[in-house]
Amino acid sequence: MTPTSTRRGATRRRLYDAAVSLIAEQGFSSTTVDQIAERAGVAKGTVYYNFAGKTELFEALLRDGVAPLTVSLRTAARSAFAVGGGAADALEAMAAAGLDFVISRPDFTRLLVAEQWRTNRSWQPTLLDVHRQVAGVVEEVLRAGVKSGEFDSALDIQVTAGALVGMVIVGALDWQSFHPGRSPEDVRAALSPLLRGGLARRAG
Repeated sequence: MTPTSTRRGATRRRLYDAAVSLIAEQGFSSTTVDQIAERAGVAKGTVYYNFAGKTELFEALLRDGVAPLTVSLRTAARSAFAVGGGAADALEAMAAAGLDFVISRPDFTRLLVAEQWRTNRSWQPTLLDVHRQVAGVVEEVLRAGVKSGEFDSALDIQVTAGALVGMVIVGALDWQSFHPGRSPEDVRAALSPLLRGGLARRAG
């Protein structure tokens, strides 16, 4: 990596961090390029040197923010399987990884939850793509559970994966906002029966 690319990467990181905090505070529409540049401590022209505009910057930070979540979820699942755990164990490990992500990236998580409902945005295809990346990791585990007989064969994998992702993310935000005194272990224990109970294979 050259010094120029290193500097550019550092500048982009400052722009991402500034944009995430501002958009989490006041929404995408209310956030201006001038505000992003000011909070990042750079000239306005630096934003346009790195991105065509605010929308391109937002799309880039979505991909940048979701990438480590996808990696951590997949790593958690593989680790659970590697020690002999089943699909439900993998889901619990992924839920723990998801909680850790929310703890470490609360502004990005709030932004992700708030903006995903605004389906008329030009960046909606990008949001759909990053959602598929995250949900896709969960779908892999659900398919493995169905194949092994651990989960019900009638399970709607796509809908269930999206619901589980939403449950963990929104549950974590609820915890951080309204029950900050609860420990991560408490929250994981509360999520466990929800993750396992509705997925188990039905007798008969």
